Amino acid sequence: MVGNLEAFADELAASGFPPLVNKLAGAGFQGRVATRNLGSLRLVCLDTPESVCIGRERDARDGENLAVKVMIRGRTWIEQGRGDAELGPADLVLLDPTRSLRFESTASAHVTILVPRRELRIRPAQIDRLIGTRIDGSHGPGALVSVLARESARLATGFREVEALRSAAAVVELIAVALEARLGDEQPAADEVLRDRIAGYIEARLADPELSPPSIAAAHHISVRRLHKLFEGQPLTVAALIRRRRLERCRAELTGGGRTVTAVAARWGFSDATHFSKLFKATYGYNARALVTSNRARTTKTRTTDPEQDGGQRSRQ
Repeated sequence: MVGNLEAFADELAASGFPPLVNKLAGAGFQGRVATRNLGSLRLVCLDTPESVCIGRERDARDGENLAVKVMIRGRTWIEQGRGDAELGPADLVLLDPTRSLRFESTASAHVTILVPRRELRIRPAQIDRLIGTRIDGSHGPGALVSVLARESARLATGFREVEALRSAAAVVELIAVALEARLGDEQPAADEVLRDRIAGYIEARLADPELSPPSIAAAHHISVRRLHKLFEGQPLTVAALIRRRRLERCRAELTGGGRTVTAVAARWGFSDATHFSKLFKATYGYNARALVTSNRARTTKTRTTDPEQDGGQRSRQ
């Protein structure tokens, strides 16, 4: 699709792209967007004029996907997280749609692969190190990802479902190899290794109501002061990380339905249901109970409108 700025922005939003403000876009803006799906992956091909774009921080619930951007033509300068990357043709970069972003580009073409975060199996601390960092697309695993991105965007049609799923899994695995290779180019400092280990410890014990900075510090034989020092400059403090990850687990479980708000809150370490409800609404902008009600209504509607189920009920009468 070729379109003016408004049509271009609408098409980007429909593709799952985070909203961006283009500082150079005017009445004469013309851009091209093409979207392809391959199994669990979405490939978004963009052809844009010279641009200066800013993306604001978004809610964590918009963070289901990570984005792997591959340059085809032109040059782009990107700032996100601690990274600052200059990309030329074939180069790639990992981006997080929930974080603020700034980039400048010449007239360019690029392909962005939206990858479900859970499928990459990369820990949060490793993502922090990779975000906004250039990956060389001229050799090694990065070159294979670069070629695959371009060819997949062109050829990702006509797959049977099982073929698409298996092909997507192969692309995700190759992306993971390229990201791990990039991590290996820079050996983490001792603090990063310890912080990574602590993040994994927290993730494994989110349901433990006793999980807290003092218990974490004791388990790693460091002082609480040292623990807090480790997380200085990170997006979240230790306590905020625990709270955010517990809320995300609660939200996922409540979306699935079947349990009460109080039961789900208690399962993930929130002993005070009232405090949990206030915290949930402050974080996501709506009530936890509304999520449960919405899910029940959706389930009821599905049951009453399912012709196969209705037919089965009539046949039994």
